[in-house]
Amino acid sequence: MFDTINSLRWQDVIDIVIVWYIIYRLLLIIRGTRAAQMLAGIAIIIFAYFVAKHFELLTLYWLLNTFLSSIFLIIIIIFQRDIRRALTQVGQTPFTKTFENTVHYLEEVVEAARYLSRRKIGALIVLTRETGLNDHIDSGQTIDAKLSKELLISLFQTRSPLHDGGVVITMGRIMTAGCVLPLTKNPYISKKLGTRHRAAIGLSEESDAVIVVVSEETGSISLVQHGAINSGLDANSLRNRLKTIFVPKEEQNYIWKNWLSRSQERKV
Repeated sequence: MFDTINSLRWQDVIDIVIVWYIIYRLLLIIRGTRAAQMLAGIAIIIFAYFVAKHFELLTLYWLLNTFLSSIFLIIIIIFQRDIRRALTQVGQTPFTKTFENTVHYLEEVVEAARYLSRRKIGALIVLTRETGLNDHIDSGQTIDAKLSKELLISLFQTRSPLHDGGVVITMGRIMTAGCVLPLTKNPYISKKLGTRHRAAIGLSEESDAVIVVVSEETGSISLVQHGAINSGLDANSLRNRLKTIFVPKEEQNYIWKNWLSRSQERKV
């Protein structure tokens, strides 16, 4: 073991880090999506291929061998949407750019919540984090579009057939709308809370998602996380709470200073 470590070149270390980072980014892209389920299905097929080969199951072996001979073409066809999304992120700076994008997407959510609150239009907005929400995503209508306040507002209009369900947002994209979320079973929750608030609390009890709720009756904005609900928020307090959750403090300061310097340059 020590001989192997001593024989490592600096090129090998860089090579391992690059491969690790590529795999990590791919896992982030497919996490919580149907692509992850399809990848697990392909893994099962590959496992069955080796089992058939070992036990000389000739017909099954021939069938799986024919299928796997075109595996690269099959992967490209199945994962074309995820591959396209990954390629669009290649040119982005992996750290600062990501945080700047996060701040931009959070601002879209805040502005949408402000608009809906003023007009007392009910909304249930789910911001995913580490925990995948496959079961709940599958219950809604696939959107898979770039997040914008205009699209978010339109989905919750009373004339929209999807306005009663939740909208799930992952990595700056609206994945699904009209999702059915689990209601909380906590008996101590106030009876004054409606179905949207109970669904938000129920989902936050099962995952680490952050949910923004706009009351249809009062227009009040609430933020739900880990089974706890903070109600009566305005746009500024909602913005600050979301940034605290999704953007590290040091990155907030850096992004703010960067934005301020660019604003001054424009004035000059």
